[in-house]
Amino acid sequence: MSYSDAFLRGILNRTKTIAVVGVSANPVRPSYYVARYLGLKGYRVIPVNPGLAGQTLLGETVYADLADVPGTVDMVDIFRRSEAVPPIVDTALARWPDLQTIWMQIGVEHESAATTATARGVNVIQNRCPKIEYQRLFGELRMGGFNTGIISSKL
Repeated sequence: MSYSDAFLRGILNRTKTIAVVGVSANPVRPSYYVARYLGLKGYRVIPVNPGLAGQTLLGETVYADLADVPGTVDMVDIFRRSEAVPPIVDTALARWPDLQTIWMQIGVEHESAATTATARGVNVIQNRCPKIEYQRLFGELRMGGFNTGIISSKL
């Protein structure tokens, strides 16, 4: 799967609220630090994890399921095994008719769920991390020695 930088940048620029399915309360888990990072970048991050439901994580109430999340979200970020993706996508599509993006984390792919979402006009990203893409596209990886392709005079 190949996604243009313009496509990914567009998604990250227009997204305001992200439901993170499978978020952990353990700060060393990728799902925690990705959710935290996205929150620090100004996104509203709504945690979804049945084992943590009702608790507060990163300043937000944790919900057991996407169906329980009040209001709307722009993106659903999935930190679950690939075989768990179809019901998550089905719930997201049923819950939010105006959902913009389904984002599956590194190692997470499901072609049939992606096809279903795409047919509904939803952008689908598979096997990528929004934190890494944000850092790469907005020039934050230079501190780690990565070539971002962005020329900047910032130190």
